[in-house]
Amino acid sequence: MKDFVYESPTKIIFGRETELQVGREVAERGAKKVLLHYGGGSIKKTGLYDRVAKSLEEAGVSFVELGGVVPNPRLSLVYKGIELCRNESVDLVLAVGGGSAIDSAKAIAVGAPYEGDVWDFFDKGVMPEAGLPVGCILTISATGSETSTSSVITKEEGWLKHALRCERNRPAFAILNPELTTTLPAYQTAAGGTDIMAHLMERYFTNEPNVDLTDRLIEGTLQTVIKYLPIALKDPKNYDARAELMWASTIAHNGILDTGRIGDWASHRIEHEIGAIYDVAHGAGLAVVFPAWMKAVYSHDVARFVRFFHRVWGLEPDFWNPEKTVLDGIAVMENYFSSIGMPVTLEELGVPDDRLEEMAEKSNWNGPVGQFVPITTEKALEILKLCR
Repeated sequence: MKDFVYESPTKIIFGRETELQVGREVAERGAKKVLLHYGGGSIKKTGLYDRVAKSLEEAGVSFVELGGVVPNPRLSLVYKGIELCRNESVDLVLAVGGGSAIDSAKAIAVGAPYEGDVWDFFDKGVMPEAGLPVGCILTISATGSETSTSSVITKEEGWLKHALRCERNRPAFAILNPELTTTLPAYQTAAGGTDIMAHLMERYFTNEPNVDLTDRLIEGTLQTVIKYLPIALKDPKNYDARAELMWASTIAHNGILDTGRIGDWASHRIEHEIGAIYDVAHGAGLAVVFPAWMKAVYSHDVARFVRFFHRVWGLEPDFWNPEKTVLDGIAVMENYFSSIGMPVTLEELGVPDDRLEEMAEKSNWNGPVGQFVPITTEKALEILKLCR
């Protein structure tokens, strides 16, 4: 196990009707004017927008708003948010939505006080030295951005999808009401659950020995998602299932499961290039890429894969042919994804195979990706071909 320092300053307010507390949370941080940042019109149709606005007004907090966040959030909207924050003297950015809204809010928050181009943080390795505080009200269990250090933004010019990871990205507070996820379409719920699973698996496949505690925490969280995701799909109003998924989303990506180990993240980097070009749901893309990555790299540590499919998916190990256990396990996982309405091939995802070389090259824009097995451009292309 590696040495580590762990700190997670995000205050979590979890439970029914917790969005009504947002005004108090903002006011307690001394904010007088916030940027209310969200996606489409769903928060207005469900009444969430009105509840948030009322809570802010009752707390004496004014706000300006910026909607229009889309999946794979765009740099152009981040620029608009930065300009709005500067012109309106905003002192806190409040995201209402899922990972796209929160990631975009994080980028706006670090870009507002920065004199250069905010894309420097995502493309040139520059680290922000200042930033506005961010708060969020989560409406989909998926990315874990509500407590993570990550923000992923797509630049339309060249369709580049890059990430910024830094402690300054962690929100000051996160309001998690599972009830807010009950109106989601089934596809979004399933894609969100797959995203959670991918975050856990990225951490699980590590070369670090003696990490049994976090191994078992990851395995248990994965089993929770595997169990409760079909329940939420069958009974969308099931609060307990929604609550399990929402808390799993947060635990999967708040850093606690990184402690003492180094995860992989090659599958995410490869999927980012699919999402940047074809604008697919991130979790759906990961349902295609992750099994293909497994097929390409499992020989690096067959024992870890056998243990994964035994402990998480319940397969009995074939001690005389461990590779068969792994391949059978991948098939079981793919069948699970199919059963919840997720694609398992590029064709099912609606992605043609005429730009695989471009996506492979872009995945390696800053060198080989992945820590478990370094993935070169050539290896990334192999993985993308396995996705067909």
